[in-house]
Parts: sequence; C-alpha cells; structure tokens
Amino acid sequence: MRVLVLSDIHANLTALEAVLDAAGPHDAVWCLGDLVGYGPDPNECVEQVRSLPELLCLIGNHDQAALDMIPLSRFNRDAGDVAAWTQQVLTEENKNFLHSLPSTIVFDRFTLVHGSPDQPVWEYILDPHTANRSFDVLKTEYCLVGHTHLPLIFHRLPEETITINIPVEWGEAMPLTQQMILNPGSVGQPRDRDPRACYATLDLEANTWEMKRISYDISQVQLRIREAGLPERQALRLTAGW
Repeated sequence: MRVLVLSDIHANLTALEAVLDAAGPHDAVWCLGDLVGYGPDPNECVEQVRSLPELLCLIGNHDQAALDMIPLSRFNRDAGDVAAWTQQVLTEENKNFLHSLPSTIVFDRFTLVHGSPDQPVWEYILDPHTANRSFDVLKTEYCLVGHTHLPLIFHRLPEETITINIPVEWGEAMPLTQQMILNPGSVGQPRDRDPRACYATLDLEANTWEMKRISYDISQVQLRIREAGLPERQALRLTAGW
C-alpha cells in the first residue's frame, strides 16, 4: 500500500492542489493535522482533504484554535488573528469534521500525531534530545509527526538510547529501519528556507519513505491573503519559506 503523507496544509489550497497533482494516485492519505490557520482557504482545504481516499486525519493546534478549543492567547498575534478570522468563516460542516478528528492514531507499526507521542498536539520534535524522549514513550516502531514545518528524520540506534538526525535525501526512497520518527514537512507553509510545498510517500510493502517537493504559484496565495485582510507577514513568509 502506497500512502501519501501530508501535514501542515494551513489553508493553502494552491499548495495542496499542486501536491495532489504531483503525487498522483495513492492507496491512502494520512494527514498529520493543521489543515487550517495562517492561510486564506480554510473551507476549501478541509473539503479537499475530506474527499481524499482511505483518509486518516489528525487534529492540530491551529485546527483546535479554529474551533475555539484553546485560548488564542497561546498563539502569537498574527496566528491568533488568523485563527479568529477562521472561526468566523469556517462552515458548520467543516467545523464538525475538524471536531471529529483524533489527536493520535495507531495504524499497524505506525503512531500518527501532530506534535509528539507524549504531547500529541503541542510538543515540537526539533532535535535528537526531544526525539529521544519521544522514543521512550513510543509504543510502535515508527512515529509520523508534523507541527514543526520542517522535514526531519530521527533514528534511535539499536540497543542504545542515542538518537541521531538523518539527512533528508529528496526524491529517493529510503528504507525504514526500526525506531524512526519521520516528519514530512509542511504543504502550506514550509520553514526550512525552501518555499516549495513538502510531502512524503510511504510504501508499506517496500517499507520505504520518500520525501518530495513541488513548486506552486505562491503569488496566487499571497493575493488571497491580502484580499482576506489577513496579516501581511503571512503572505511575505511564503516567498522565502520561513
């Protein structure tokens, strides 16, 4: 089974459509949360994700903010302003879908969370130290995470308590070894100084993980951000991927 793995779409429909077109048919789609927030297309992105085949989808912190499940004071001003706007424009049907999403999914050898296995919505796994603590509580071989907007791979060495960061090889199928935490990066707002949309393909039969990127028309998204009256910073950051 070939699985398309997405995360942090952040209401960027143009990026999402570019990823879906480039990725082509998959047997299933796993979405690791934050469908909304920051971007101008929350309803369109939720509806597109809802239509995907064999979908497993998680709730992220920006999804929770759009549902008024957490105080907006936990976010910076720009993020909070966009969350308040998203609360106003989301349809009831799309709110109900987001409300239905779990914070953790276990599928065979994989744990899916937005943040970390210990704090599924909020914790960032950015370094080997945090990854190592996550391995201590992880009950499956692999964990797929989002939240950081960075493509990252962590591996705990066999028979040890040492975790290392593995460099990403773009467009190459990497064999999975035991005890790995994998982050597919962000579809809608990458933060690794590369503005291209980021995603991954997981092949469950071959046991491989392949990271991919695709360019999209950022200017279209920036125009919609400005037309919606959203913070200018959210438009500017898309150009440089920060």
